Amino acid sequence: MKALLTAVCCIALASIPALSQKKAAENGDQKFVDMAAQIDMVEANLGQLAGTSAESQDVKDYGQALAADHTKDYQQLSDLAKQANLTVPTAINAEHNKAMIDPFQKVQGAAFDKKFAQEMVAGHTKALALYKKEATEAQDPNLKAYATEALPVLQKHLDEAQQLAKAKPVAK
Repeated sequence: MKALLTAVCCIALASIPALSQKKAAENGDQKFVDMAAQIDMVEANLGQLAGTSAESQDVKDYGQALAADHTKDYQQLSDLAKQANLTVPTAINAEHNKAMIDPFQKVQGAAFDKKFAQEMVAGHTKALALYKKEATEAQDPNLKAYATEALPVLQKHLDEAQQLAKAKPVAK
């Protein structure tokens, strides 16, 4: 009986690191879902805002593409996260609202275009890093595949934002 109890205790102790690694990985997936959802909601919101606040037709078109792509991406992320029993934010949090949405409420025209292009370069650079990490470290295989599949679209968004940032304002 003593040997059986010792064996059970040893097995239990040996499994603790594996359980904590699994929990850490799940927490990593949850953090990714939280950040990716915020990115999608912010990008879609700013893309829509570009339609009314931008001066350049190129910026308006880019904003429309962002809104469509990130809305679709958010839906896909939501579906996969729910399958993995992870929660998905349904609104932009106060931190992202203050840092990303509020500053754009105050600018119009060429000033909007310039700020928007700069923020899209910075934001998509960060998003690519986040998605690359998830593509290699995700615990959930569906989230890993999702992150991998999203990389080319995010790279395209970054490339287009870099082109917008280099563009000279059109003289009126």
